Amino acid sequence: MTRIRVCVLGRTRVEVDGEPGRLTPLTKRLLLRLVAAEGDPVPVRRLYEDVWGAAHTGPGQAGRARNEVQKRVLELRRTLDPARDGTGQRVLRTEQLLAAPTPETAYRLVLGRDELDCAEFSELVGSALFAAPASAAHQLMTALALVAGRPLADLSDEPFAQPLARRLTALHETARRHLISAHTELGRYDLAVPVAERLTLERPDDPEVAAVLQTLRARLRERHGQELLRQPITGSGGDLVVVRGDLFAQDDANLVVGFTDTFDTATEQDLVISRDSVQGQLVGRLFNGERKLLDDRLQAGLRSVTPASTERPQDKPRGRRVRYPLGTTVPLVVDGRRVFAVAYSRLGNDLVARSAPEDLRVSLDSLWRSVARYGMYKPVAMPLVGTGLARVVELDRTQLLFLVIESFAAYARREPTTAPELRVVIRPEDLARTDLAAVGGLLRSLPGVPGTDAVTRGTP
Repeated sequence: MTRIRVCVLGRTRVEVDGEPGRLTPLTKRLLLRLVAAEGDPVPVRRLYEDVWGAAHTGPGQAGRARNEVQKRVLELRRTLDPARDGTGQRVLRTEQLLAAPTPETAYRLVLGRDELDCAEFSELVGSALFAAPASAAHQLMTALALVAGRPLADLSDEPFAQPLARRLTALHETARRHLISAHTELGRYDLAVPVAERLTLERPDDPEVAAVLQTLRARLRERHGQELLRQPITGSGGDLVVVRGDLFAQDDANLVVGFTDTFDTATEQDLVISRDSVQGQLVGRLFNGERKLLDDRLQAGLRSVTPASTERPQDKPRGRRVRYPLGTTVPLVVDGRRVFAVAYSRLGNDLVARSAPEDLRVSLDSLWRSVARYGMYKPVAMPLVGTGLARVVELDRTQLLFLVIESFAAYARREPTTAPELRVVIRPEDLARTDLAAVGGLLRSLPGVPGTDAVTRGTP
């Protein structure tokens, strides 16, 4: 059976078995006249008057009208039925109207939901109005995707086309308003705003539409809160997010805390670890000031790790002396979530932490493996490592940020269950020294799995 698709939500077009069907202008007008009848039969006399714009007067004119209409009907049937399997006759039926004073020939267009876009559109919208928000949103987005322009755009000013065009136009606005409501109920203000913006452009004097858009924008700002950058990761289903704020305030996420290769925690007199560092704050913020509790959990996690080396007391009189390989990650369970303690820098015997871009990349690769294994597919939040006392030499803040999120993106593409979101938390005082616009641009421009050239070349 020939597959037919007639589209009138915009410029008229016909598809037959997926290929465009060609119609002469008069035949296209005839088709639209029959579509506008919405399944009712249209007498030959009325078709001739509406399509040709000629009045039906006298027997001679009646014969001419019948011949002209039959020619266009034949062309339309041939276009709709190139396989000659009877589809054209099924779609465009000939009927006899038994109205007084004499029977009259009429034509009826019979198209199913899948054959006429405005019929599918009307059914989807009508069903969505009584559906739950998630189902309604899906149905309405499907319906609105069918709209390519003004309904019956080729003849919408014709009197015979105006009733259907007005109904479809009103239904189009109803669909958009209900889609805004469905997205709002689902908390998807980011999807509701573009729909409301379009309505506002079309109805600039409508205070109700303007108020809805203002409310949506306010809710979207509230939802984003301190969010500064969000970039989807192609092929992983996750997002890269940069927020302004406090790492330890990210209550819905697992945390990443950077350590040196000795996993020192002592903050007395700020000799080994600074009290202001992230690992220094970890004790007070999540372990109630009990450093021994943190030490015990770290040591328990390190028992299965083979040390890299051990320093002599005379070479390193302060702090721990057992060194672990860079990238060693200890997942700590704290209040139902994980804190990933990762070694990304080496603590020299002079108590100065040092790292290089290569060290950080190796450490990050190991970190993501641990996150994928133990993170329970929760968002993972981390500070911008390598910007404090344990600086990563050669890279500025912008380059460091790009390296971190590019590394996560590459791993998440290989292992999509790593985490639904990497959230890099930047302190407000560090924000001015981080070019987020450059980072966002680089991320959007990288095809496939990003590489590290942009970082190692010094590109911000």
